[in-house]
Amino acid sequence: VTYKLPLIYAGNKEAQPQVRKILEEKSALVLTDNIRPVLERENLAPARNKIHDLFLEHVMQQAPGYKKLMEMAGAPIMPTPAAVGLIMEAIAKREHLNLIGVDIGGATTDVFSVFEGAFNRTVSANLGMSYSVSNVLAEAGLANIMRWVPFTIDEQTLRNRIKNKMIRPTTIPQTLDELQIEQAIAREALRLALIHHKSLATGLKGVQQERTISDVFEQQASGQSLIDMLKLDLIVGSGGILSHAPRRIQSMLMMVDAYEPMGCTRLSVD
Repeated sequence: VTYKLPLIYAGNKEAQPQVRKILEEKSALVLTDNIRPVLERENLAPARNKIHDLFLEHVMQQAPGYKKLMEMAGAPIMPTPAAVGLIMEAIAKREHLNLIGVDIGGATTDVFSVFEGAFNRTVSANLGMSYSVSNVLAEAGLANIMRWVPFTIDEQTLRNRIKNKMIRPTTIPQTLDELQIEQAIAREALRLALIHHKSLATGLKGVQQERTISDVFEQQASGQSLIDMLKLDLIVGSGGILSHAPRRIQSMLMMVDAYEPMGCTRLSVD
């Protein structure tokens, strides 16, 4: 077997020679900058870029039609989460605001946030509207989905409809009842994806913070979530269930119910 497992080392640069000596023969080793060169600062971009490069090289190369697309395209091809992330960063920088963006698909839900200039992206791999719809049911629970369904339906029928969507993932709602059930599921997928994002979009852990007397009443432990709904200026929704909702107000209600924004927050849909 000639294939070597890609391995990225993003640790202490002083250990790079030793790491190379131990792992270079056994793996496709890639060395990059330390993700945390000092306790008070993270440096994630170099490692993130290397992961991006490896994804394009090893995963995207297997996608049907990818080589033909590369020949046609006049610019580097980006995975959807990376491209949407760049768009969110550009919006936040241009408008000088804090935002949360979401791209809900059939298999995954990507959440992006920019707060005080700090960009974070998470991919909830088991939360989606078709291939992963049963995982939404499993994580959210039937009761949480049923609370958003505006008509009476027994539990078994709802379970059957959700399972039917999983085994026929490319179908789209044909009746109002089916649409309302899908939008109920979407609310829970969006809610769970944001909870997941909040748990990962945190400040540095284990950092001793300098405080003054003015901070006595507003002390926070290290590792707190960066997502502050009171400081949120804009929510951007994307993905079929939001973008193709028959009425814009339906998209708005899904995002409001899922995210429960506070204060004054603008809503937009791609």
